Amino acid sequence: MLRSPYFDDLKLGDRFKTPGVTITDEAIIDFSLKYDPQYFHMDREAATNSIFGGLVASGFQILALAFRLVFDSGLLVNNLGGNAADEVRWVKTVKAMDTIKVVAEVVELKPLASKPDRGMVKFKYIVTNQADEVVTTFILTQFMKRNAQSAQG
Repeated sequence: MLRSPYFDDLKLGDRFKTPGVTITDEAIIDFSLKYDPQYFHMDREAATNSIFGGLVASGFQILALAFRLVFDSGLLVNNLGGNAADEVRWVKTVKAMDTIKVVAEVVELKPLASKPDRGMVKFKYIVTNQADEVVTTFILTQFMKRNAQSAQG
């Protein structure tokens, strides 16, 4: 678990790494039945005849899992929410039994003059598989609490 940083603890270029999670075919199918019911996400047999050659995880599932991994790492304990997701790229498919992990890199920091108790952080999420191949990247804009001394000016 990370040290639960405040906005003021972060620096441009800081990188936070998460442990991995292995994605089962059952998890892929369960997610797809609820949120992305395309045949190559939920039908093992039909997926073998798809361009993927088998069952693959939804890109939306990978986004959600990546956020969860970063959240569980402790990086976002002082998160106050966000307002943007940008530059989403699904680079490589994720198949059953792949293990993904995330690096969250600070790419922008901005104290908010109108709300001195918080700052804006842009994190670039880089999701890789067990072979360290990039599978997904995206940028989230989030607001984080400032520590008490900084918030008072």
